[in-house]
Parts: sequence; C-alpha cells; structure tokens
Amino acid sequence: MTVRMGLIRKKLDWTHDAFDSYWRDYHGPLARRVPGLREYWQNLVVDRLQRGIRFARGPWDFDGFSQLSFDDTRQSGHAFNDSALAAEIMKDERHFLKDLHIVTAEMSVVIPVPAREERARLLKRMSIIKRHPSMSEEDFRREWKAHGDLVRRMSGVSAYRQNVIVGRELIKGQSCTYEEFPIDGIVEMWFRDIPSLEAAFGSPQGEETMAHATSFLSEITAFVVQERQVH
Repeated sequence: MTVRMGLIRKKLDWTHDAFDSYWRDYHGPLARRVPGLREYWQNLVVDRLQRGIRFARGPWDFDGFSQLSFDDTRQSGHAFNDSALAAEIMKDERHFLKDLHIVTAEMSVVIPVPAREERARLLKRMSIIKRHPSMSEEDFRREWKAHGDLVRRMSGVSAYRQNVIVGRELIKGQSCTYEEFPIDGIVEMWFRDIPSLEAAFGSPQGEETMAHATSFLSEITAFVVQERQVH
C-alpha cells in the first residue's frame, strides 16, 4: 500500500485544544470520505522532547501527522487532486492549518503493531530523520534496514515501523526536490510508557542502536503523539 502523510501546523491563533477538536470532529470525518481510502490515522503532537536520545534535532516543528493508506499512488493522487471532495478538503485545510507538507512513503513493518485494544494503551513516538549529506539514498536505505535489526534487539519496544519517503510536496499538490524538502524517513515506535522508552534507549542494546544511527543520520526530530483511528 501507499501511505500518504501530512505534516501539519495549526494556524497561530488556534489553541491546541481548538485545533485538536476541529481536526478530530470536522476535518477527519470529511477526509475519511475520499475514494479508495483504506485506513486513516491522526497523530496529535503532545511532546517535542528528544527523550532517551542524544541527537541533533532538525528544524521541523509540527502539531500533527496524518496517515492515509491507499492501494497505490494513483488512487492517492485522485483522492486529493481530482475527486469530488478534493476542493472541499483543500478549502477546509486553509481554514485551520498554517502549513501542510505532504510526503508519500513506503512502509516497512519491523516489529508488528499489536491489535487495537493493546495499541490504544501504548505510547507512540514519531521521528523525522535525515541522512548524512554525503550518503546516497541507496546507502541510506541499506543502513536503515540494518538499523531495524538492531531495534529488534532492544527490550521495551512494543512496535516499530519505518517509512521511507519516496515523494515530497512542500506545498500540497506541487512535487518538490529532496533539496527543497530534505527528509528521508519517518519512524514510528510504540512503548508502554515514557519510562519504558527511556529505559529502552538507555540499555546496552539501545546505546548500540543509537551509535549505529550516528553512522548514517545527521538529524532525528522526535515527537510523542496521541494517535487515533479515523477510518
């Protein structure tokens, strides 16, 4: 499947709670009606601390991440560019969002996400990662796959997914280059709670994993999020 992810910032005059309510109660039900949609999750940012890692943080600051899954990029493109709802969705986005960047990703499941009831009790962290400037995309993909094998050895990680970015829109609807929007991937990790997260990264296996991260990543920008399924 194709995963379309929105990296969003609310308008400055909207409070956190007002943004959250509107995104959940109005925009979510609107966007879930697009044709071809397989799954839709909203991830509300609740914490911007690195937590457990000592790593350079990038310039990114978001209030939420949307994740919408489709069978392929053709269906994804049609849903938000050509469908009957496309114009209405864009108008609504302009109503409550200051910034909306879109990425298309290839998802790899390294540690499967548990069933809904257990998943609802977990803490989720999403991180934006950027490779070293001298590293090719091919080498980045190879190293990130090896990195996943190290994460599997960390105790306390309940689930882990890697999303390799294959398409970028700094402005929605306009494809852009890597140089214009230089992120390589989005990490999804689940833990029982904050102490479990910090213990996982503080363990010998966690230290080894992060030592490997320094060999191929220049930035990690972490966010703790509250996730909810819309569709």
